[in-house]
Amino acid sequence: MGADARPLGERAAGGRGAAWPWTSSGAPCPPLPLLSFLFLFLAAPSVRAAGYETCPTVKPNMLNVHLVAHTHDDVGWLKTVDQYFYGIHNRIQHAGVQYILDSVIASLLAEPTRRFVYVEMAFFSRWWHQQTNATQDVVRDLVRQGRLEFANGGWVMNDEAATHYGAIIDQMTLGLRFLEDTFGNDGRPRVAWHIDPFGHSREQASLFAQMGFDGFFFGRLDYQDKLVRKMNLEMEQVWRASASLKPPTADLFTSVLPNMYNPPENLCWDVLCADKPIVDDRRSPEYNAKELVDYFLKLAKDQGQFYRTNHTVMTMGSDFQYENANMWFKNLDKLIQLVNAQQANGSRVNVLYSTPACYLWELNKAKLTWSVKQDDFFPYADGPHMFWTGYFTSRPALKRYERLSYNFLQVCNQLEALAGPAANMGPYGAGDSAPLNEAMAVLQHHDAVSGTSKQHVADDYARQLAAGWKPCEVLLGNALARLSGSKEVFSFCHNLNTSLCPLSQTSKSFQVIVYNPLGRKVNWMVRLPVSKHVFLVKDPSGAVVPSDVVTMPSSNVQELLFSASVPALGFSIYSVTQVPDWSPRARPPEPRFRKSLSWIKSSSHVKSSLHVKPSSRDLTIQNEYISARFDPDTGLLVEMKNLEQDLLLPVRQAFYWYNASTGNKLSSQASGAYIFRPNRQEPLFISRWAQTRLVKTALVQEVHQNFSAWCSQVVRLYPGQRHLELEWTVGPIPVGDGWGKEVISRFDTTLKTKGLFFTDSNGREILERRRDYRPTWKLNQTEPVAGNYYPVNSRIYITDGNMQLTVLTDRSQGGSSLSDGSIELMVHRRLLRDDDRGVGEPLLETENTGLWVRGRHLVLLDKARTAAVGHRLQAEKELLAPQLVLARGGGTPYHLEVSPRKQFSGLRRELPPNVHLLTLARWGPEMLLLRLEHQFALGEDMVGNLSSPVTLDLRDLFSAFTITDLKETTLAANQLRARASRLQWTPNTGPTRKPSHPRLDPASITLQPMEIRTFLASVQWEEES
Repeated sequence: MGADARPLGERAAGGRGAAWPWTSSGAPCPPLPLLSFLFLFLAAPSVRAAGYETCPTVKPNMLNVHLVAHTHDDVGWLKTVDQYFYGIHNRIQHAGVQYILDSVIASLLAEPTRRFVYVEMAFFSRWWHQQTNATQDVVRDLVRQGRLEFANGGWVMNDEAATHYGAIIDQMTLGLRFLEDTFGNDGRPRVAWHIDPFGHSREQASLFAQMGFDGFFFGRLDYQDKLVRKMNLEMEQVWRASASLKPPTADLFTSVLPNMYNPPENLCWDVLCADKPIVDDRRSPEYNAKELVDYFLKLAKDQGQFYRTNHTVMTMGSDFQYENANMWFKNLDKLIQLVNAQQANGSRVNVLYSTPACYLWELNKAKLTWSVKQDDFFPYADGPHMFWTGYFTSRPALKRYERLSYNFLQVCNQLEALAGPAANMGPYGAGDSAPLNEAMAVLQHHDAVSGTSKQHVADDYARQLAAGWKPCEVLLGNALARLSGSKEVFSFCHNLNTSLCPLSQTSKSFQVIVYNPLGRKVNWMVRLPVSKHVFLVKDPSGAVVPSDVVTMPSSNVQELLFSASVPALGFSIYSVTQVPDWSPRARPPEPRFRKSLSWIKSSSHVKSSLHVKPSSRDLTIQNEYISARFDPDTGLLVEMKNLEQDLLLPVRQAFYWYNASTGNKLSSQASGAYIFRPNRQEPLFISRWAQTRLVKTALVQEVHQNFSAWCSQVVRLYPGQRHLELEWTVGPIPVGDGWGKEVISRFDTTLKTKGLFFTDSNGREILERRRDYRPTWKLNQTEPVAGNYYPVNSRIYITDGNMQLTVLTDRSQGGSSLSDGSIELMVHRRLLRDDDRGVGEPLLETENTGLWVRGRHLVLLDKARTAAVGHRLQAEKELLAPQLVLARGGGTPYHLEVSPRKQFSGLRRELPPNVHLLTLARWGPEMLLLRLEHQFALGEDMVGNLSSPVTLDLRDLFSAFTITDLKETTLAANQLRARASRLQWTPNTGPTRKPSHPRLDPASITLQPMEIRTFLASVQWEEES
């Protein structure tokens, strides 16, 4: 998005003083013919290889100003990815990435001292594949010389709040693999470059460190934080990004850019800018060279005083700039020549073309001791009353679709690895995981899964995901046929969340293939919509399993329930047959309470109301582990028990809404796609009462709560389940009254939490949060609600040290604890005003674009000492839930000589509970990418040994293939771990020992708490037998 999101309501724009990006201040000059510069290029000094050795010479006794020529190219925002690449719809925003790259290459060839930085591989790879061989050779040489440098190198510059760590790793791997395959080590980025994401997570820094980056540059941080950092000379420090991994494994040198990512004021020389070019002809009445040189010298000195070395960096570029690169470079050439000429007059400023990596190299050579940061950079505010915490929830339907697609991609990758080449070409055609992999990578962009794009762009993101699912479905069909030995007509039910599945609702008999992507056996309750009959369900051995048909109160639809047992990394095939002449026993549930509904009621945190005495009219659901009690007068949940651990907690859950601010006397800031700003601190009840209906069978107990015409919930317990499931449905949020609404689910308890609560970081490590507090500076809190919201990617919890209440989410949401004993999660938002951060339209989703949203919260009540075991393992099951595939049955054999099988496991033995199979995917014709992760933090399991190191034997772990060779790599699989090295930094906490890499032994792979180990495995697939 635009870098210059100004506090006073100005639109976000790339360059200061610029024509706005969606208008054009003039037609860009066409790029110069590329090959005409070959003679200039070939005459340039020969350099062996890219890397720090190609960096320019600096002057040690001067202030060196590193000019970083760059463009920031959003992979979708105001225009779709394709519209940005091809330069379509310039009336929305003038931007054409293909022309930027054409123009930059021509300008680099014109002058050998020029350098440029590029970031987004989604665009660069597309452009690359459209070039001639001659042009590709020229670009390879520019990369080898270090004049075209790649920073970050991911497919996109991903968001850091709404992204799951697995998806971050996948998208970075995709981009970095393209660079490795195309340019070898010359193209490997040395620095991470997140100049636009709206806040920065600790887990992101940890992942970057594990990928081998030497440093991290970003642009956005809280305005109060920045002032303190400048005053304390802490704009650059070492970020210790893990409390579990031994330093310096997750240590990352981090630099805050001085001007977000814009050029300095008055120094933007792009077609999108309005600043004057340098006129150095003294005879011209427009002569301004001396004035600009004097201005620049003062600017450099002023900026340099906030940094600790004699080096400072200036970003010379912004959103979609350099479409006429000659315009930029011609002025930069003049600036460098004119400023450096002042050295003859005693100036101590040296300016040069540079790159982020070369600037970092000079900082490293300074051999300073750096302060250490251990928290994160959330939430981000760019001014009083301007907290960027709304996007944690914006477009919840898209956020859920992205999370479901992550699950499906892992299933697709795993089956492609297990079935081998047969998955890619089989009885159902050509199967391919690449389109979904690329679509998922695009969704990680900081204006995609964040929900901060225009509506038509969000629609296009969803289109890309849908297009990616199709070749993966073909792949699944091929793989399942190969592994089961039977060619069936497979069917995928994409609308089970709305109880729609044509095959199960119309067939008298069918098969249900349940695939489990986890490394351990799971028991999973299958729910399928069916016709009004009784059904017989048989497991893979032919034994009848308990089943039930339940009528849904809200729709009168019948759903078949049965519990499926599925082996690790494998599938079980269940058969379902309609029983003739049997009428269903399922009865419509009886209403238990009927209360008038009123949704404009004020709420308050009244603790006394939490203690509701049991009565004979109480409504309770219970299994062997959990009991949930509901108030007989209101129908609300009021109490939860953990029967196994003998815990009881009064907990009242209800839905509320914040009235979205449209601006007031304190600030004109409105709530929007980015910004959350309620117009008052207390939310309003959607309803103080719920109409309730009860469903109770041997396989499920449910309380159906109807709060209003647009808000309902099912509170559910299955046998053997150690958590309470709350399935909520919200929408369409009414806005006819002129009020934008931000809807929350809130849990109020009696826990004394002392202002503390805990949230996950991108689904991995947990961070402590404290209300109205920041660990590294004294906060002036201007928004008591929005300023206490944090991203909740997978879980949030509160504890009094004895009991812990944890809520797991099925997508990224914003959440907080605004009073002791309380947890709230924002589930949906619909707004009538734009928040003036560049999108230019309100977050007002319409028909078929996220009006109705359904989701789940899983609530766990545990002793604090054992709570991590529950939430870690349940979060893993939630993320990688089993995938259902249906078939009519009666298929033909895959091979005549091979008997079909109804059950399969890709593992010869289950993985320990603290080990997560993060990645199993094809990497080459006979090579797989394998990642194994220790999913517990250091000291997290206080009773058992799940926080201890764990050792695996990989030699015969997999049943579908044999590993013939194993190589360990860095996290993104673009460097061999044994050869990888990073720049060493000295933190003020004391020296850290360089990590050692013992000899790789496939029989003994040890994982430390929170460690991820990545391998490239050469394999030989087993023959059908």
